[in-house]
Amino acid sequence: MIKIGVDTGTITKTALMNMYSKYGCLDDSVRAFKEIELKDVVTWNALISSFFRHGLAEKALDVFATMRRERVPLSEFTLCSVLKACSSLKAFRLGKQIHGLVVVFGRDLVILSTALVDFYSDMECISEALKVFSSLNSMVDNVMRNSLIRGCIKNRKYKEAFSIMSKMRPNVVALTSALGACSENSDLWIGKQIHCVTIRFGFTDDTQLCNVMLDMYAKCGKILSARTLFDGISQKCVVSWTSMIDAYGNHGYGLEALELFKLMEVKGNGVMPNSVTFLAILSACGHCGLVEEGQKCFKLMRDKYDLELHQEHYACFIDALGRAGQIDEAWYVFDDMIKNGTRPTAVIWTALLNACSLNQDIARGEFAAKHLLKFEPDKPGNYVLLSNFYATVGRWDSVNNLRDIMRKKGLAKEIGSSRVTQRSGKWEPGILKF
Repeated sequence: MIKIGVDTGTITKTALMNMYSKYGCLDDSVRAFKEIELKDVVTWNALISSFFRHGLAEKALDVFATMRRERVPLSEFTLCSVLKACSSLKAFRLGKQIHGLVVVFGRDLVILSTALVDFYSDMECISEALKVFSSLNSMVDNVMRNSLIRGCIKNRKYKEAFSIMSKMRPNVVALTSALGACSENSDLWIGKQIHCVTIRFGFTDDTQLCNVMLDMYAKCGKILSARTLFDGISQKCVVSWTSMIDAYGNHGYGLEALELFKLMEVKGNGVMPNSVTFLAILSACGHCGLVEEGQKCFKLMRDKYDLELHQEHYACFIDALGRAGQIDEAWYVFDDMIKNGTRPTAVIWTALLNACSLNQDIARGEFAAKHLLKFEPDKPGNYVLLSNFYATVGRWDSVNNLRDIMRKKGLAKEIGSSRVTQRSGKWEPGILKF
């Protein structure tokens, strides 16, 4: 365009801005903006999007402030973009002001409602999101409902989420979000109802939905139901295999997890295990004492599948070796990690401290503890872990010293809790009515 001397108009240069922005060339995008003589609202919107796309939410809001000063007409897209920036910066007051602009200027609330619901959900003000939803009366659509369901679940307002679901025709997005709530809340009763809805409306072919349902059954302790569901998935993806392997591992079925992993390699129909899959199988082997099998998987990850070993994989394998009493081998793995250029973080030092505590390795345990407290000096759990380590080896004076340090820093051990779902003795009808 520059070479042939074409005097391009606003539309072409705005498209050029978007192109530069999407390919990571923010400076060129800004330069193209400055070259535009007659800037319209689409041009300004493109600049806001460019900054936000590159993680510069504050710059995006600065552009919006300039638009207001220069009296540039605002579009629905402008306000949606600004609300996203407010969410990113947790700028609640400014977001409320944008909501006020929407009302004062009589903007199309149907278009902006989803952005407002997302904003209030991110701000943990779900009551405000519900007010926006209620104000639209009959103008709401499934996109808006799905957004509010996600918001309710994110803020642990499960009752409200299920109430909204029961008043709409089910769709995959809404059911997936609701199943996520059941997993978090260990609510098998509602989860089973959603499963019935899935069958009734023919959503059983959706792999993503089935994966979430599998996870729900596993987290509710119904491992056989999870396996039955897994076997019924026609198009299994890597998430399907990984979820089932992880489910077995979490419930102490290490051998079953290992058998499924081997089956994935042979009959996975081209589905290859990824780093998350290996993390699941390493965890399963570690918790069930299958150290040799875990070691084979650890080597397999790098040698056969050419996958990069991350902190979590090393920590998981170190933990497995520590549980099996192979403390020297655990430190050998640590040394190998350093040689491969992976720098240890808190998760590694925690695994090493646990291993030393189980094997009463005082000297190296104190070495690991020193580095752990450097990374996370104000985390109560680290002091509790170190205190347990000293208690194991009979160093009660050190235990008391750690308690004094916690008291002076104002750190308190997180209180443990359990959750029980209580139902009345009489028959209860289902919440989800379609």
